[in-house]
Amino acid sequence: MGVPFGVFAPQGWRMDLVEIADPVDQWEAMTAVAKAADAGPWDSIWLYDHFHPVPQPPEPATVFECWTTTAALARDTQRVNIGQMVGCNGYRNPSLYAKMSSTVDVVSRGRLYAGIGAGWYEHEWRAYGYQWPELRDRMGSFREGVEIIYKMWTEDEPVFSGKYHSIDKPINLPKGVRKPHPMLWIGGGGEQITLKLVAKFGDACNVGFGQPDLIRHKLGVLRKHCDALGRDYDEIVKSTNITAFPLEKGVDPEKATAKARGRKSTAEFLESGIVASSEEIGDQIQTLLDAGITYIIVYIPGVAYDHEPLQRFAEEIIPRFG
Repeated sequence: MGVPFGVFAPQGWRMDLVEIADPVDQWEAMTAVAKAADAGPWDSIWLYDHFHPVPQPPEPATVFECWTTTAALARDTQRVNIGQMVGCNGYRNPSLYAKMSSTVDVVSRGRLYAGIGAGWYEHEWRAYGYQWPELRDRMGSFREGVEIIYKMWTEDEPVFSGKYHSIDKPINLPKGVRKPHPMLWIGGGGEQITLKLVAKFGDACNVGFGQPDLIRHKLGVLRKHCDALGRDYDEIVKSTNITAFPLEKGVDPEKATAKARGRKSTAEFLESGIVASSEEIGDQIQTLLDAGITYIIVYIPGVAYDHEPLQRFAEEIIPRFG
């Protein structure tokens, strides 16, 4: 079986819709990328769970909300899985998250990759009126939240009473379509809590930021947690994210990136990720697989404005790992 690839839809978080003025046109640009991925060899499309765009301090710009967008794209596509990298535990009560994800798994006919993480974007929390907890409390809430989500997906009368959250036999029907439950992707590399949660409850992890040495270390920690808990390490999907823009070999990078660059200078764009030939990008992906990664998730800069690199990636890179 080949290596599966996912791609981020341009929802605005990385200032990737700013060249489009009308919000309906922005939405359609994002949806067009999702549909293009659905028609190709991509296994999945991905969304960020953020409200503000990424620059700090943030500039005013469109960012489409993660879960409503997930549900909408589930109906706009037919084949690809749809995930969040990753859902923020602090933005939704975990029992509500479990109910929402169960619903969206049905809406998508079992194509949901349910992403969850502790959250980190402080100014966004405060702007939206969420209390910003100390790290120990944020992680404590996350640990309890993951257990509640799992219980609500797998038990008929789940009960949990913790320091941060509790449930008392909530009815969660339907529980979803995918069996035995929606696929749970846990993001983050925290060695004492997050990776232990992956070993105990996760179907997939996301670690390492595309850095081979860091990936090796984090996956080594995950393996130790799996051994301690009696979990089969090999049944967990090990993913990482990269930013890549494939170029035709020998082409002038300035001309090739002109449509996708938007307001960025050539230098800024070339520094935004791996802007290189398909062969060179493939070689770098191979180093990630050699480090233990089994799933690659790609962010393609400027894809809302230019689908050519999406198609080039699908035609020239993904088949190499098929």
